[in-house]
Amino acid sequence: MAEFVFWLCLLLPVYAYLGYPLLIGLIAQFKPAPLRPAEQTPSVTIIIAAHNEAEHIGAKLQTLLQQDYPSEQLHIIVASDGSSDATVAEAQAIADPRIEILDLPRQGKAHALNAAAAVARGDILVFTDADNRWAKDCLRELLRAFTDPQVGAAGGHIDIPHSGAHLGLGDQLYRRYESWLRRAESRAGCLVSVDGALLALRRELFQTIPADVTDDFYISTSAAVAGQRIVFVDTAQVFDQGVDDADKQFRRRLRVTVGGLQSLAQRRELLNPLRYGSYALALISHKLIRRLAPLLLIPLLISNFWLWPDSAFYRFTLLAQLAAYLLALAGLFDRQRRLPKPFRLAAFLLVTLAGMSLGLWQFLRGQRYSLWNPQQNR
Repeated sequence: MAEFVFWLCLLLPVYAYLGYPLLIGLIAQFKPAPLRPAEQTPSVTIIIAAHNEAEHIGAKLQTLLQQDYPSEQLHIIVASDGSSDATVAEAQAIADPRIEILDLPRQGKAHALNAAAAVARGDILVFTDADNRWAKDCLRELLRAFTDPQVGAAGGHIDIPHSGAHLGLGDQLYRRYESWLRRAESRAGCLVSVDGALLALRRELFQTIPADVTDDFYISTSAAVAGQRIVFVDTAQVFDQGVDDADKQFRRRLRVTVGGLQSLAQRRELLNPLRYGSYALALISHKLIRRLAPLLLIPLLISNFWLWPDSAFYRFTLLAQLAAYLLALAGLFDRQRRLPKPFRLAAFLLVTLAGMSLGLWQFLRGQRYSLWNPQQNR
């Protein structure tokens, strides 16, 4: 029994984080390289949900107004979710007729996004965060994807130029891993979702966002529900910042896990391979198994202790597990940043897995998050 538990708890995480990406990467190699779509300039509404973003909103609006895109086709909505700082005043200070500001009561990000989508005028809705910056041609490159009528949603490449001094290194590398995987999924025709830092959706596909889901996943999967594809646009670049602090990384991963599992529950129809084929299999592998996998690490360790006398292999795997945890703890408590990068990367993985495990436990207990405070996760 201990041996069965050991191998089950080992193989599922290995499949989720290594086996599936390698498999989808191999499949992508046999697909024809995507052609560069023709340029088009549909009408666009860019939506920014903001809560206490006075520090960032002015620069964000400037980077949007400076996009290499026809001005008459651009509409920007800032949906302030009960901001108590100068977010609204800073946005109003940029006097441009393309900017519309919604000063909403504090009801959560989903409510702000829904309110903005209800008054959007563009054929394409583009969702983004207040604290990232776009390359000048980002919007034009992103919207090339919609030349194909079968494309319902698209996302761009998120880059973190500066990793930070502590856990930001892991955040930077994880974003690169996710971008590589999304690129492969997109080429294979089964991209499951895209990052909310840059997310475009045909307006007619938008569905009201529930209060307790991960909004970017729910929005982008509106395309999959409608039988349309989600694609990754590598040339649409966004520059973001990593999360360097362990406490913030933990809280971020916890909330994302709870919201992600709730999103999967809301979109459970997409998990049916008989109806959604390869997309459902990708969704199960990329999202469901990955979110369940961290909880298997505890029984993996316990079963490995039990199997210690059986063979040299099990003694090696136990020592390897213990060494990995010690490496991560050393990196976590290295306040002076004296240890080399592998320690910081291990610390990032430990904090991430701990946050995901607690998030799974909170989801099963019925814990939900409807309000948001983006400053806590930076």
